[in-house]
Amino acid sequence: MSTLVIAEHDNSSLKAATLNTVAAAQQLGGDIDILIAGAGCGDVATAAAAVPGVGKVLVADNAVYEHQLAENVSQLVAEVAAGYDNVLAPATPNCKNFMPRVAALLDVGQISDIIAVDSPDTFQRPIYAGNVIATVQSADAKKVITVRTTAFDGVPAEGGSASVESVDSIHDAGLSSFVSEEVAKSDRPELTSASVVISGGRGMQNGENFKLLDGIADKLNAAIGASRAAVDAGFVSNDMQVGQTGKIVAPDLYVAVGISGAIQHLAGMKDSKVIVAINKDEDAPIFQVADYGLVADLFEALPELESKI
Repeated sequence: MSTLVIAEHDNSSLKAATLNTVAAAQQLGGDIDILIAGAGCGDVATAAAAVPGVGKVLVADNAVYEHQLAENVSQLVAEVAAGYDNVLAPATPNCKNFMPRVAALLDVGQISDIIAVDSPDTFQRPIYAGNVIATVQSADAKKVITVRTTAFDGVPAEGGSASVESVDSIHDAGLSSFVSEEVAKSDRPELTSASVVISGGRGMQNGENFKLLDGIADKLNAAIGASRAAVDAGFVSNDMQVGQTGKIVAPDLYVAVGISGAIQHLAGMKDSKVIVAINKDEDAPIFQVADYGLVADLFEALPELESKI
């Protein structure tokens, strides 16, 4: 049994999602290798080689992989995967872009967003926004799998000593090209890896009122998120969205402010260790999953909360 893990990275650093995916791969048993597709990604390879339990790091360092275009990366992964029983990648937006293509190229079904490994061919995954957990058994000789990273505790980032090998395969499908990107920069922790998240919903009323969350977030070293309703209303940018169609988070503490608790949002945060809800509607569904609930006007509660922290 051998498993190829596709690294999540930005060409300069290895993302924590990779460590969670390695943890899932370990439950499958056998040898684990990591594939890095990028450009100028030497530091990423060094970090990956230090991950315990990894035998080999394969590095495809070429300009055609710099922006990890799905058409190019999928062909590379499919080629390298020929020698492995399993191909695992974190269920991040980037990997969700190319992994279905990998499955199609290998002519197998993809097993998406797994939250548990029952055996080498049987997995658990959420459906219906997490209200039902499906147990899926695959008869495919090669498994193509994406991993819900919040369901697996990441392995340590250091302690391993894997070898690093270059992959010379260059795949330029010529079907797409990188034009530009707008990267949101923040001094706050990354939303998907923060230990504390405070999110605002439609109850915030407008984007200006999201500043009420800043002081609390600063004191708690928290990331700031939002519900889909707040994003759709234009209060904040969509990179802050938590939910089934946004980012899946499972911090130690999740504070939901002015969020009703629609199924779409709960699917993205209900695995948080402690959930605190602030809402003036005592019948809001969010209180059904909250460990602590405060029925209050958020415009009065937030300043008081900030002053008490």
